[in-house]
Amino acid sequence: MPRLRLSRVLILLALLLVACAPLLALAAPVAPQMPTLPNVTVGRIGDAPVSVPLQTLLLMTAITLLPSLLLVMTAFTRIIIVLALLRQALGTGQTPSNQILVGLALFLTAMIMMPVWQKAWDLGFAPYLDGRIDFRTAWDLGTSPLRGFMLAQVRETDLMTFAGLAGHDTYSGPEAVPFPVLVASFVTSELKTAFEIGFLIFIPFVIIDLVVASVLMSMGMMMLSPMLISAPFKILLFVLVDGWVLTVGTLAASFNGV
Repeated sequence: MPRLRLSRVLILLALLLVACAPLLALAAPVAPQMPTLPNVTVGRIGDAPVSVPLQTLLLMTAITLLPSLLLVMTAFTRIIIVLALLRQALGTGQTPSNQILVGLALFLTAMIMMPVWQKAWDLGFAPYLDGRIDFRTAWDLGTSPLRGFMLAQVRETDLMTFAGLAGHDTYSGPEAVPFPVLVASFVTSELKTAFEIGFLIFIPFVIIDLVVASVLMSMGMMMLSPMLISAPFKILLFVLVDGWVLTVGTLAASFNGV
């Protein structure tokens, strides 16, 4: 009997819900339609408008290229290569770590490039933000100090090599050098200069390795690694001559036109 009563109650509730369903549908609020966003254009390329999504895409692409520009258009390339070669010459493995070397290279790059960036700001970008010149003029004036810095480091042979690859013979002046040719020549010259400085840094440490290896051979201790014995002497020599200050000062003085 209780089960029969429970089934009857459930049937009555189901019938009541079915009967009230149309009323509930009519009483339900109708969701308002969201208005469509207008097509806003905030820029133009020639006669064609540039929409906001396209400008956002171009901006994000430019932001992703900033680290590459830092690597190839500043003093960072030479500094990080010399510091990596110095660590290898010391034979200390991963000490200092990569994070420390990159941080030191970044701060040293900022100190070396600060006069160039200050000139670029004073000549081009500050007047543009004040509304005194247009963007094209600001770009030409703002990039001229950077072009001058790169031209001061470029070797003539490297410049002529990339000029030949670009199909050019000679240039009438520094301002006539195309920017891609200048950047490629600058990176190649920086690599060559960095390895020249690294070679000079390697010489005293190689001498210490040779002396230690000769002493161990004369003592018949051929099973003992020369690197294990020479590492403390190389570190001691580097500390006695104040090697970090000497290396950083040499790197800063090696850039022309700064």
